[in-house]
Amino acid sequence: MTAQFVVVEGPNGVGKTTVARLVAARLDGVDGHPSLLTTEPTRSPLGDLLRQEEWSLHGRAFALALAADRADHVETVIIPALDAGMHVVSDRYVQSSMVLQRIDGLDLEEIWGYNQYVLQATCFYLEDRPEVIAGRLAGRRALTRLELAGNPQIELDYYRDARAFLAQPDHSWVQYSIDCSDRTPDDIASEILSLLAANTRMEG
Repeated sequence: MTAQFVVVEGPNGVGKTTVARLVAARLDGVDGHPSLLTTEPTRSPLGDLLRQEEWSLHGRAFALALAADRADHVETVIIPALDAGMHVVSDRYVQSSMVLQRIDGLDLEEIWGYNQYVLQATCFYLEDRPEVIAGRLAGRRALTRLELAGNPQIELDYYRDARAFLAQPDHSWVQYSIDCSDRTPDDIASEILSLLAANTRMEG
């Protein structure tokens, strides 16, 4: 398996962070490639500022700031790691903007316009029943502005729109939907690793 750039996506509360951590851990050392787990917004000063200012930044201004953070992420973290022979696993990527910035009032074409130069990744969309996701969100001590503005069903629908958009011939991203219903994070991570291995064999 060559060094992989893998993105784990899905609605708030679906379990992305746990699954991304497991995938990165299990990819570490595969075919001699160490792995790097990363996230968006990044853990850089800009990414941390965006987390802090979500309540004050809205719409186009927020989308542009997130796109800037993503561009820096690709150029200073993701590409150097891949060039060094590392697997890169990102918890969120451009698809999150294609969902959350729609909730914030922008249309899909405008969002893509700010992010069209991103590096393609193999993306896994986690899906679960909306009521299950809503129950997890209800157990959180606090929700973000966009978590409160949207809901699991809207996010699931918008993620499906994002997947369809990136499947168009002029994009042709490698994408998979993963049904997480009644499954453990380990089971989900195992499916992702199997799909990655199968895709690598097809490319070979």
